[in-house]
Amino acid sequence: MRRWGEWVQSAFTEIAACAICVGLADRWGCMMELSHRFEVCDPVDAPAAVDSPRRTGGALLRTIDIAVAMIGLVASAPILMLLVLAIRLDSPGAAVFAQVRLGRHRVPFTLYKFRTMVVDAEASTGQVWATRNDPRITRIGRFLRKSRLDELPQLINVLKGEMSMIGPRPIRKKFADQLAALDPAYDRRFAVRPGLTGYAQIYAPYGSNVDEQLQKIPFDRRYADTPLSLREYVSLLLRTLWHCTVKPAGR
Repeated sequence: MRRWGEWVQSAFTEIAACAICVGLADRWGCMMELSHRFEVCDPVDAPAAVDSPRRTGGALLRTIDIAVAMIGLVASAPILMLLVLAIRLDSPGAAVFAQVRLGRHRVPFTLYKFRTMVVDAEASTGQVWATRNDPRITRIGRFLRKSRLDELPQLINVLKGEMSMIGPRPIRKKFADQLAALDPAYDRRFAVRPGLTGYAQIYAPYGSNVDEQLQKIPFDRRYADTPLSLREYVSLLLRTLWHCTVKPAGR
């Protein structure tokens, strides 16, 4: 009985952690201050090769990012709480998974997502891409990947200024170095903030191997080569909602 009580206490601690931004959202001024505090500034000495025309109108898109992320956290609060409980009931381990990814200008940051694999999934394999029918994925994890609900905690990364709603997906350094060695122009993707969703997530393969990852590169470089318009921003968000709810395509 005591062990069960400790488990429940631990689960609700994670629920509180996921819901903290929802509580802060009731205080708009406090949330705006939090977002400003964690805003990632452009490095003064950033090389011209990784500069981007997206900086034009960037303030507007950043404001929309904050608004969409705040609304998303508030609207999804009940879902977040249910998913935390479902993950904890399905397999041992924490519900929220933290992993270091590369952000804008290759600056590392901690990305948050719901855990979809068993604990220590890479203990015996090292860093590898997830594959179709990957045996490390849990039962609830398959549903989360299919619906892409595992990415919801990254709304916090958006508020912190580490990510945008739209952009190339954040990647781990090992994989980024591997792809950059195959395509010298790969690092163009780091001219902008990584995104929660984008062109590659809608139109390209999932990316479970090098070949599929290479097919994503033209989509990811598009953000650096052409400024993202408000129309494209809204269109990609709507298409993402369609893929998540009507036509799930994740793995």
